[in-house]
Amino acid sequence: MSISRRGILLGGAGALGAASFPLARPAIAQSSEPIKIGWLAAMTGPSSAPTVGFNRGVTFATEAINAAGGVKGRKIEIITRDTQGDPTKAVNATQELISQAKVHAIWGPVNSGEALATTPLMARAKMPDLHPCVVDTLIDPAKFPAAFRIAPSNGQWDDAVRNYCLKVLKVSKIAVIGDTTGYGVTAVKASVEAFKKDGADVVYSANIDATQPDMTPDMLRAKNAAAQVIVVWSVSTGMEARMFNTRASMNWDVPFVGHPSLASGELAGLVEKPANWEKVYAIGYKSCSYDSAGKLPPKSQDLVDRLNKAKVPLNDTLLWWIAGGIDAVELIAKAVEASGSTDSEGIVKYWNSLTKYPGYFGNYSFSPTQHNGYPTDEIVMSEARSAKNGTFALAPGYS
Repeated sequence: MSISRRGILLGGAGALGAASFPLARPAIAQSSEPIKIGWLAAMTGPSSAPTVGFNRGVTFATEAINAAGGVKGRKIEIITRDTQGDPTKAVNATQELISQAKVHAIWGPVNSGEALATTPLMARAKMPDLHPCVVDTLIDPAKFPAAFRIAPSNGQWDDAVRNYCLKVLKVSKIAVIGDTTGYGVTAVKASVEAFKKDGADVVYSANIDATQPDMTPDMLRAKNAAAQVIVVWSVSTGMEARMFNTRASMNWDVPFVGHPSLASGELAGLVEKPANWEKVYAIGYKSCSYDSAGKLPPKSQDLVDRLNKAKVPLNDTLLWWIAGGIDAVELIAKAVEASGSTDSEGIVKYWNSLTKYPGYFGNYSFSPTQHNGYPTDEIVMSEARSAKNGTFALAPGYS
């Protein structure tokens, strides 16, 4: 595979940007063995919504690379393991991918609760790992030198949500609610602390089991505490829909602000009526946001056009999830091409050399001491129910 050929298939803008990097091109040993990428995917279970989109991106990128001849003639092979969002299953799958499947790199997991359990295992095995998990402690170049994040950290998300609540909505009484996963517990704690540090009054906070059928008790507690906004940290769309429906039954006009899953297409079929999804603002990104004229950035529009041509569904997921899956496969493929091998050292060295790498989700920058690659200035808030091909309108208050 040459970068130019793959770029033609996946988009001229990406090829042009990638070509600007000075790539060493040592010969890869002649081999018919595939480049094996482990994919830790919560395909089923209550936290599966992001994985559906990520998996479409993984499939799209893999098929495109292989159709263009692979990487120096070697095909990409994706070895998927359904973790079901369960940290124990994720640990078992990680061990199997490393010791038995003998993968060359791992993409995922995509839920932080799982990644908290699997990242140390991959570090001990020196396994190159890309993930979109947001818990801040998951990235530490000293402890986990082969782990790289290609999405914002929760600290970056938290900053965007908090600034929107305090500076745009101009509210001061906050309710913070998350699920009971490792991610939900960690995110709620960090969010509460940050709001308090900025002088806000956190009048209610809770972690709720995502399968809890009745959200009325918690919503009533938040309302009785005079909450002016409900900040949500969960990937469970079922839980979120029940909260929206409960808000409507209470005739409470309080906005929801928070996790990107608040804008998942699945919610359209889970809310009791479309109006229940109003005044919900989810974390979004400039690359996946359209302007007042309904236009996306040119590179993103080109990707959407090609996904539509390939009949990749967009109406029930988020474009950034698909784009992130594409970027993960591309980053591994380009690391193998640049380093000339599938050795961990070469893959990690390549990733550590990137500055404003032109991904479809964002422009990533890494170094040996900084493995948080996503630029903070590309994070925005979106109107959750404004989905159009997995993209969203900017939330009120942005120009």
